Amino acid sequence: MRYACDAGRVDAVKPNLGLEAIESMATSPNKTLKVAAAIAVSFTTLGVAIMVLLVKRIVSFQLAMLMLIALVGLYFGFGTLIAIYRFTGKLK
Repeated sequence: MRYACDAGRVDAVKPNLGLEAIESMATSPNKTLKVAAAIAVSFTTLGVAIMVLLVKRIVSFQLAMLMLIALVGLYFGFGTLIAIYRFTGKLK
């Protein structure tokens, strides 16, 4: 936090962390591509990990399918929540 002194009065000046600053950071093309790539890599990594568990017979076929369905559901559900959150932030 910075302080500005104007004619004997000291005011706290907070950095601009408003919605505009967050939107400008989040909408840059490079950042969007990096986020999309990170999501795709994490999803693929978890899917491959589940397949490795299946091939090594650590989990059964039914459990592997359940884990894959749960993985898709989590990514879809949280993606929907994030999209709704961003949409409602733009309404005002």
